[in-house]
Amino acid sequence: MRPVEGEVARASRLRPEEGKSETRPTRPEKRNVDRGSRLRPEERKPEACATLVARSAAAFRHAFTSYSGKSWLHCVSIALIGFVVRAPALQGQLIWDDQFLARDNPFIKSPLLILEAFRHHLFLDSFSAHYRPVQNISLIVDYFFWNTDTYGFHLTNVLLHLVSGVLLYFLLRKLLPSFSPVREQTADQPTTVRRDLSLVAWIVALLWTVHPVHSAAIDYISGRADSLAFAFACGGWLLFLRAGRQVSRLPCVGLFALAALCGLLALCSRESAFIWIALFLIHLFAFQPRLQLRPKLMVLSCCLCVVAAYAGLRQLPERRPAENPSAGWSQPVRATLMMRALGDYGRLMIFPANLHMERTLFDPALLRDREGWRRSVAVEYLSVFGLAVLAALTLGASRKGPARQLRVFGAIWFFAAFLPISNLVDLNATVAEHWLYLPSVGLLIFLGGCALELPQRSRSIAVVFALLWVAGLSARSFVRSGDWVSSEVFYKRTLAAGGTSARMGLNLGLIYGRRGAYASAEQVFRKVLQMAPNYPLAQNNLADALSRQGKIAEAEKLFAAVEQGAAESRKDYPRTWVGALNHAKMRRNAGENDEALAILDRARADYPHVWEFISFESEILRQTKGPDAALLLVEEFARDNWWHYGAFLALGRLHAEKNDAQRAETALRHASWLDVHDVQALNLIATMQVRQNRLADACIAQRRAVSRQPDEPSQYLMLSDILGKMGRREEARLATAQFAHLQSLTQSQTAAN
Repeated sequence: MRPVEGEVARASRLRPEEGKSETRPTRPEKRNVDRGSRLRPEERKPEACATLVARSAAAFRHAFTSYSGKSWLHCVSIALIGFVVRAPALQGQLIWDDQFLARDNPFIKSPLLILEAFRHHLFLDSFSAHYRPVQNISLIVDYFFWNTDTYGFHLTNVLLHLVSGVLLYFLLRKLLPSFSPVREQTADQPTTVRRDLSLVAWIVALLWTVHPVHSAAIDYISGRADSLAFAFACGGWLLFLRAGRQVSRLPCVGLFALAALCGLLALCSRESAFIWIALFLIHLFAFQPRLQLRPKLMVLSCCLCVVAAYAGLRQLPERRPAENPSAGWSQPVRATLMMRALGDYGRLMIFPANLHMERTLFDPALLRDREGWRRSVAVEYLSVFGLAVLAALTLGASRKGPARQLRVFGAIWFFAAFLPISNLVDLNATVAEHWLYLPSVGLLIFLGGCALELPQRSRSIAVVFALLWVAGLSARSFVRSGDWVSSEVFYKRTLAAGGTSARMGLNLGLIYGRRGAYASAEQVFRKVLQMAPNYPLAQNNLADALSRQGKIAEAEKLFAAVEQGAAESRKDYPRTWVGALNHAKMRRNAGENDEALAILDRARADYPHVWEFISFESEILRQTKGPDAALLLVEEFARDNWWHYGAFLALGRLHAEKNDAQRAETALRHASWLDVHDVQALNLIATMQVRQNRLADACIAQRRAVSRQPDEPSQYLMLSDILGKMGRREEARLATAQFAHLQSLTQSQTAAN
């Protein structure tokens, strides 16, 4: 056998010899190529550049593929880009409803009022039926940490929106696999599909986060109800999906309970959460065929329980008449307005060039003359565009393809959220940009389903186009956020962009009035009354501007007209009681106290919960009839409204005037609990205790006042006086030095401004 093995070995050794004969011609050829490349570098350079470009492109594709599916990177990009584009609004002032909701709102002044927020509507002094206690609770948190610093309020708005964008990204990552998207016939099919779906979820969430059409829901403090409802509803859906993957019973039940609680909080944030519940049930019953009917019915029962709990909470506030009277529009008019709204919303989603508050699709004033008819006809292009949007969504949803279910779900999402705002029912406006906060998600999902139908090579182009769209929308959002930096900038830019409504003109006139430019304010208010002749707030402010210019007779006539028409106008406008209050003040200034009291008595019959009437009437009674007459009025109001800071502050002052120190201190201490930053009640308590020679107690009360307003010089001056009377000279000296330091800072800042 060994000779045989030797023969085989020799045979195997002979094979390389045969290989040598084949490879000998190639070695010199290789040397010639190398020698040629050394001798002619200009010939090698194009080949090297092409190779370098190919390798770079391959490396870029590999890096993009590696990072395109990383969720942490997606979340960071959504949060970072979203924060940057909204940064200009962080320096914004209080605008419009912010004056009440974020400054004068009595329900945000103390955490003790969290439960009380569920017993009242959002606005106290109007017929608005908005029930949003969670919005008030969020403002309680802001007021507790930020006091009156609007930066903190705006920061909360931005963070709520960013949280909503990140939650939307995670929700889409969970939902998209259930719609049978496009799948390539490749060996790495699962990885490719997961990467594509993750990319679609990221781009949709990123586009939604940076879209400028949501500016009124983010840059406007009072608009945060949209973000609150979105975050709670989206989080509840994610908790439900998480609970479905639990094996143990206890964690599963706990997550389901948290999901139900999130649903209830979403409803208490904004009424649009009903649409979230409808979308959740549609996805459950129509797009989850593997789930049995019994679990679906159990989930439906839980949703009905959440709705029933919300309906029970809605019974806590007092009943109010319908907020909006019927417009009386016929069905053809409503259908036309619906198409116009659809066209306007579709145009804003694709190309949001002209953004402003107070948008409208129907103005009866346009039909008064021939020119108005021409302008009205020009608006009809929105109807044509609306029909095009409807046709595109219908055809896209009906077209067959692997991603058809995703397109169908996106179209359902959009129309489910659009129909309540489509003018088929009466609303307080025909169109509003922030109403797109929820419907826009459905439209973007629909576009994502269209992109998944593209060939693999075309998808890269679609991704580049989407990222360019993100860049354009981000730039537009950055500019749009700058509209909210101050009231004057906001109103002027809105009027310049076409938001020529009566409310815009009214607020601009108020700015002129606060500056003392009463002649300019008068001109603005007169123009507003030309647009809306029976607008009570414009009448009232015009009368105020006239009275400050010495035109007393015309001003009083206007105040009387506002008072007489308040019973009817209050159905359409808030704070119509201001006219009666100003009329009473004019009678008071003229020395006619009895007439002023008669006006206030009539007004209190129509507005029993307006503290301004009680406060002014009690002050007149105190000055004319003594504190006992005023005390009865204030005590009755304070008894019915235990949460009202101003009522208990006035009650404490009246008791102090009667030398009833115990009751005065009780009322003032109660008032100090109702506002965690105000110091008037604590200052009065400290003053009373000094008079009673209770210096130790007075020092404690005044130190609490200092802790609430550490930057207010007068608080240190009062503390220094108390410490001096206690014989604590060194502490008194330090308090005086702090007073002098803060006062100098205040004076230098005033000089700089």
